[in-house]
Amino acid sequence: MEVLIAILAAIIGAGAGVGGGIAYRNSIDKKAVVGARGTASQIVHEAGEEKKRVLLEAKEEALQTRQSTEGEIKDRRREIQRSEDRLSTREESVEKRQESVEAREATVGEWETEVEDKLGEVESIKTEQNEKLESIASLTLTEAKDQIMETAVGEMELELQKRYYGLEQVMLAEADEKAKKVVSLAIQRLAADVVSETTTSIVPLPNDEMKGRLIGREGRNIRAIEAATGVDLIIDDTPEAVTISCFEPVRREIARLALTSMIQDGRIHPARIEEAVEKATKEVDETIARAGDQAVIDAGVRGLHPDLIKLIGRLNYRYSYGENVLQHSVEVARLAGMLAAETEADVQVAKAGGLLHDIGKALTHEVEGSHIEIGDEIAKRYNLPPKVQAAVAEHHDDDRGSVEAFLVAAADAISAARPGSRRDTVEMYLKRLEALEDVANSFPGVEKSFAIQAGREVRILVQPEQVDDIGASNLARNVVKKIEENLVYPGQIKVTVVRETRASEIAK
Repeated sequence: MEVLIAILAAIIGAGAGVGGGIAYRNSIDKKAVVGARGTASQIVHEAGEEKKRVLLEAKEEALQTRQSTEGEIKDRRREIQRSEDRLSTREESVEKRQESVEAREATVGEWETEVEDKLGEVESIKTEQNEKLESIASLTLTEAKDQIMETAVGEMELELQKRYYGLEQVMLAEADEKAKKVVSLAIQRLAADVVSETTTSIVPLPNDEMKGRLIGREGRNIRAIEAATGVDLIIDDTPEAVTISCFEPVRREIARLALTSMIQDGRIHPARIEEAVEKATKEVDETIARAGDQAVIDAGVRGLHPDLIKLIGRLNYRYSYGENVLQHSVEVARLAGMLAAETEADVQVAKAGGLLHDIGKALTHEVEGSHIEIGDEIAKRYNLPPKVQAAVAEHHDDDRGSVEAFLVAAADAISAARPGSRRDTVEMYLKRLEALEDVANSFPGVEKSFAIQAGREVRILVQPEQVDDIGASNLARNVVKKIEENLVYPGQIKVTVVRETRASEIAK
């Protein structure tokens, strides 16, 4: 019973608790609803206020935009009005100018009519006067013009010749003394030994038995020598001598030294030949190096590459027209330096260009091309200064790009023209003299011509009745031009025209 009462009490308590909880929950929900409604009312109110504020700002912005747009429109209208006013003013000005131009055209038209009338009158008067002149002079107008032109041309030619002659005399009086001084000063300070050009070397033998030893058994020694040196040995009937033949002078010198060493030693066999050639090659290389160094010192040139100095030394074994090329190059360097000093040009460039102007001849037996082309390539390879490259490449050209190149060419011509510096064959010498005389004899009025001073001067005798004094000067100038255009010659050629008149009578 007590248990039942306890259970009932528990059930009643639980029901009361549930009911109380539900009532409490409802109370809380009502409070939440009331709070939510208040919040919603507040949000709606704030939204309304924000809407009013935004609308007000939009209205104010629209009003400002309208006011700004209206101001711009007014400014545009004022600008358009000013443009219209300016256009109107220009139109009025154009109209006024057009009226002025029309008035001037009318005046010019009247003047043209008057000028045409006047020209007609002048032409008629001119025709009348020409007819009177033709009748008086017994010449037509064309004949008179031709006669006047012929007279005028003759007088102008004579006047030009006189003026040219006068200017030439003034120039010679001022420049000849200075030029002679510069050239003579350079020449008198230099001289070079002249050596005969040859492609062979003679090696003396102690006896004719040595020829057989040089040939060797079945020719093995001579073949070994020729193979090791690249030369040809000529063992002929010449007593106690053997000839070395080769166009390349360095190889020829190596062979000469090797042969001389073996002949003095007396041992001649293939092994000894190779040893002697190797030793001779070293000696020649040392000689080339010393010759190059000495040439650079003598010429006063600085800053050259060691390999380029060795190429300069190879010129010691090279000859051109009987002249040693190394000595010629040093001489040209000195001459060019002196000329540069006298003319205030670059002395170092002139010296370097003079020393290296024939550097291509050091390799002409090994590389294809002229010595100028080879020299130009060498100058570029060793990165020489542009003016030095120009002197090397242009020393035989008519057009030169620098003063130093011209001075190098002049020094080259001076060195080559020095009497005794070069040796030509008799045949070439005679041909050059005949060519000079043929050029001189090709002009009218020439009676005789003579090439003298080894072809460095031409004397021309003219007929005095055909060539006057001024014509003689003109003839000399024309002969010089033709020689320069048609002939190839070393140095310079002087042309002298001789005109003389002789009168003779016989006393009886």
